[in-house]
Amino acid sequence: MLAKTSPEDTDLVDLARLMIRYEGFPGALDLQEDMLKILKLWNLTREDLHQQTRKIWENGYRPGQATEEGIGSSFDTADNEKT
Repeated sequence: MLAKTSPEDTDLVDLARLMIRYEGFPGALDLQEDMLKILKLWNLTREDLHQQTRKIWENGYRPGQATEEGIGSSFDTADNEKT
């Protein structure tokens, strides 16, 4: 995530999830610092991140769903099947 200057929805959701998971976790200080760096890189506050991720979830986001549309030829091969 530190290499991304423009996050996608999945990046925002992942960062929010990780921040919640590792909040107050004593063995993850380096990870927590990196997550704060990511927020600064993306020009977000923690509240901005949570507002954006709430909207993402409200719009139907589900982990693992396909995010790109228009992949493939859209050609319906069912019409060409021999019976």
